Amino acid sequence: MLQWYKIDDAQFLKDKGIIEHKVGGKTICLTWFEDQLYAFSRKCPHAGAPLKNGWCERGKVICPFHRHEFDLVTGKGNPAQHDFIHIYPVKEEGSVYFVGIKPGFWRNFLGSKSN
Repeated sequence: MLQWYKIDDAQFLKDKGIIEHKVGGKTICLTWFEDQLYAFSRKCPHAGAPLKNGWCERGKVICPFHRHEFDLVTGKGNPAQHDFIHIYPVKEEGSVYFVGIKPGFWRNFLGSKSN
């Protein structure tokens, strides 16, 4: 089950490139590409590079260290890479944007104990 978190000032982020944003106890990356907001893992799985220092082109986020490429929709790396990044779902309600995050194990466990 996903928890949805509001992204404040999502429209303001349009010209900011890739930024890190803390939501639901996680730090994720957000970026606009071709008028669509995307949310994804903050580090490259290959060498741990911060993807906030990368860029987007051809529908992919490019790692700043070794130029690994990851699809912004599926998270899949190029075939020879054998890796992927996590893509978080984004939804728009009116002009407000939300990112869906699965609660971690402990949040689920502790949350279920208090109900």
